[in-house]
Amino acid sequence: MSDDSTKFGFYCPKATSVTCIIFDHYDDEEGAEHPMNKGENGSWTLTIEENLSEKWYGYRAKFKKSDQPKSPYRDAFFADPYSKHVTVKNTYQQDAKSYIFDHHFDWEDTGHCFPKDPRDLVIYETHLKDLTAHKSSGSEAMGSYKMFIDSNQRGGINHLKKLGVNCVEFLPLQKFAPVEPPYGVKTDEGFHNSWNVYEANYWGYMTSFFFAPENAYASDRSNRHSGKTTAAVDEFKQVVKKLHSEGITVLMDVVYNHTSLFDKNPHTHLLPDVFLRRDGNGNLLNRSGTGNEYKSEEPAARQLIIDSLLYWMDEYKIDGFRFDLAALLDEETWDIIKAEIQKKYPKAVLIAEPWGGNYSPHRFSDHGWASWNDRIRNSFKGADPQHDRGFIFSDWQHETRRQRLENILRGTLNHGEGGLFHTSAHSVNYLESHDGYTLGDFIRIGLNPEIHDQVIENLYEHKKLNDDEMRLSKLAALSLFVAQGITMIHAGQEFARSKVIAKTPVNDPDEGKIDHNSYQKNNETNWINFDDIDLNRDLYEYYRGLIDIRKKSPALRKCNPDEIHFDYYGNPLLLSFYINGNSTGDMYDYYVILNGNSYPYENHELPGGAWEVIADHEITSSHVINIASGSINIPPQSGILFRKLRH
Repeated sequence: MSDDSTKFGFYCPKATSVTCIIFDHYDDEEGAEHPMNKGENGSWTLTIEENLSEKWYGYRAKFKKSDQPKSPYRDAFFADPYSKHVTVKNTYQQDAKSYIFDHHFDWEDTGHCFPKDPRDLVIYETHLKDLTAHKSSGSEAMGSYKMFIDSNQRGGINHLKKLGVNCVEFLPLQKFAPVEPPYGVKTDEGFHNSWNVYEANYWGYMTSFFFAPENAYASDRSNRHSGKTTAAVDEFKQVVKKLHSEGITVLMDVVYNHTSLFDKNPHTHLLPDVFLRRDGNGNLLNRSGTGNEYKSEEPAARQLIIDSLLYWMDEYKIDGFRFDLAALLDEETWDIIKAEIQKKYPKAVLIAEPWGGNYSPHRFSDHGWASWNDRIRNSFKGADPQHDRGFIFSDWQHETRRQRLENILRGTLNHGEGGLFHTSAHSVNYLESHDGYTLGDFIRIGLNPEIHDQVIENLYEHKKLNDDEMRLSKLAALSLFVAQGITMIHAGQEFARSKVIAKTPVNDPDEGKIDHNSYQKNNETNWINFDDIDLNRDLYEYYRGLIDIRKKSPALRKCNPDEIHFDYYGNPLLLSFYINGNSTGDMYDYYVILNGNSYPYENHELPGGAWEVIADHEITSSHVINIASGSINIPPQSGILFRKLRH
């Protein structure tokens, strides 16, 4: 767009005609229609000799009968797939219209906040609204961009700063469809929602527009509409700017493996031949169970991925991305994403969720990507709290052996047992994410299996960890923070957050039970109750100490594999190892003991010299807790972290 003209471009190769419709107001039912011109490559173009800023637009396409997309939204009006902002109705259809705007934002010399090494990051995965919606956050508006950076509340950025993390990973903030079709009835389009009584898509893993920010968290949201102004654009940039000013790296969770199903979005309902995969019989592929698969190998679809990623980095100064179900993208696209982004931003962070169609962390490492490491999660915590528990429970997850635990602590490296990665810089270590049980609930159920399907009658007693639950929680935390690689925790992990299904007007038959898939709950099931920190203050302070220690101790996160030396005993559940920090520039060497046994281990002989204790079974501190030498006793299911100056 220039001062005196506006250009439009739209890729729709099978259309016989495309009309661009301009609206003066979002609610206008009719607008000015402008036929577009088709080029040789299937792109349609139009130039209007007028600055159309602050107007809305979209496209209507016509097809031959044989090329007509099979969609309930036949002949509908669609917003532009490259929309930088859309206005929508707060319904499952959304009825999106693209908004034309000329936006100027003052970054005040605030640039990106890339890490020098990804292993320097302590990532905090969170839904933006979770940190600002609960009344305990002190927020005046329920879960908004503005409240996230409000200095007068407990939640949002203030919580991150107090905890000490240096990176936040937001669940999806590209424009998605927050509302799903009504429950239990068949809609005019033929949709029949028989699974989601909440009629909501809270987490956001149903992207509708890949360039536009989610406007449900903006200050201009009303009961009927979202995005009538560009408040979301400005306010999300304010969030990034403020986080960067505090030295916090910003990652976005992005969903390029499938597209939104039920709303009038152009990828699913106008251009399925461009954006969606089909099997040999012409049916939509759906190997992940999300409804469809994005056809990343299609040149136009791949280009949209690249264009949108660079747009977020250029325009919003996003520092990197976590790719949902990334194994559903083709490998050539992995390489092109990495090459195009790191050509311009060499330190950009790229993280794959390395499954979907295949289990592929090793392949992502071959291509130079970092990935979520489910092997540290399963080995230390377990895969199932009732039937497949891990090290912290004095048990062996079914795939895990002692040699695997050692290799996991080195970075889950290819040359070792259960290895996945060429370098620990590719290993994103975590014990909890948005998926599945929280770590706190996994431990609660692991120790008390009968509660997994019970209504929790006393929330206070349930949330407050007993001595056994606290002991395992601290051992899990220490095990995570002494593993080589990138560390990630999920919101509330630091105080053993529990997701008990909240009481709401919705008739949920599982109300009051522990949840393990809260994707649809825009309520107190997900929202962080900051008062709960006080219930498990010891654990919260334990995490704060570990975060501080890890940031100050490069040898704990990125030393050479041959600088880690394990002791060997007849007891496989006792792990102890020496870390020489010389290659990292760390002034200290470290010694770690992790006792997974349910009984104490007595008279453990320390390496020679006097050692500073900086973490034990009770507290953590980057300052000295105690001095130890000779032999020590190790309590059951606990750990100790020592350091000493290298001479």
